[in-house]
Amino acid sequence: MKLVRYAFIFLLIVACIAGPLALIKGGQIRTLMAMGENQVMPPETVTAAPVAPQTWETSISATGTIAPVQGVTVAAEVGGKVTQIAFEAGANVKAGDLLVQLDTATEEAQLRAAEATAALAKANLQRAKDLRESNTNSVAELDAADAQAKQAAAQVDNLKGVIAKKTIRAPFAGRLGLRMINLGQVLREGDEITALQTLDPIYANFSVPQQRLARLEPGTPVRVQTDAAPNVTFDGKITAINAEVDPVTRNVRVQATLANKGEKLRSGMFANVDVILPEKQEVLAIPATAVLYAPFGDSVFVVEDRKDEKSGETKKVLRQQFIRIGLARGDFVAVVDGLKPGETVVTSGVFKLRGGMAVVIDNKLAPKAQLDPKPANT
Repeated sequence: MKLVRYAFIFLLIVACIAGPLALIKGGQIRTLMAMGENQVMPPETVTAAPVAPQTWETSISATGTIAPVQGVTVAAEVGGKVTQIAFEAGANVKAGDLLVQLDTATEEAQLRAAEATAALAKANLQRAKDLRESNTNSVAELDAADAQAKQAAAQVDNLKGVIAKKTIRAPFAGRLGLRMINLGQVLREGDEITALQTLDPIYANFSVPQQRLARLEPGTPVRVQTDAAPNVTFDGKITAINAEVDPVTRNVRVQATLANKGEKLRSGMFANVDVILPEKQEVLAIPATAVLYAPFGDSVFVVEDRKDEKSGETKKVLRQQFIRIGLARGDFVAVVDGLKPGETVVTSGVFKLRGGMAVVIDNKLAPKAQLDPKPANT
């Protein structure tokens, strides 16, 4: 009995101590729950842009290679010793300018002897003609004198041709490459001297699929860009379309001619080519960063003005809208379905947003979307 009485007294003491504590804690929890129910999350700061109609060019994009209108490697046609180098590497030259002079001392001496022989043969031919008029010599003697005169003249022309081949001149106007010879060097037939290329105008060669061939014709404008001149666009026109299609790739080769003032384009450069077609496209465009891509569908967050029923204030609230997108151009994508002109969509940080969230628009640090972005090469 004593044990039961002691246990009862112990439980009574515990209840007297724990009861008030439980009441206090319960009140605190109820107070915190009430505060949580009344708490309002601050609005999220976002960047936004309007859904606007745009007119897009229709173009065909391709990769190409820059090629000279005229380009050769100047080489020695005959062998000989270099006695004069009349050009500087990288210089511009005109057609007919002297580049290299090979030693022609032997040929010039032979030419003087051949000219003397030709003069004698010519004189003998004239005497034979005079004698033939007086019927003093035979026809055979006249023919022999005529043949000797022609042979002597041919020998003179041959030596002049050899001397001309040893006087190497620019075949056309253009820019020279690096010098590959030295003064006093003995060249053999075919030894390279320097490169010569016409750089203004210049060609851009590229290929397009055969299904695009019907949309191309000479005179179609093109725009060319290369990483060698990142901030420059070179305009030109299609000047030639190959007469055959590659049977392996089913592509057709196309050639465009570009103005190249300043000669920033050089032969062999890689280039991005856009063929500008006459058709235009009217699209609803939004920045590509506004799209939340997901396996079940692409969506955007539309910013709407909504009146708060409790406070009566008008706030900006998000509505998630599923859309269908089309072509992409630069920093923009075209919206085929789901949006209307004039609506405003969030353009950054869409992965952390949800429908019904209150937002504040601040575009101070928003990147500017462009149809033809040119990011800095870092």
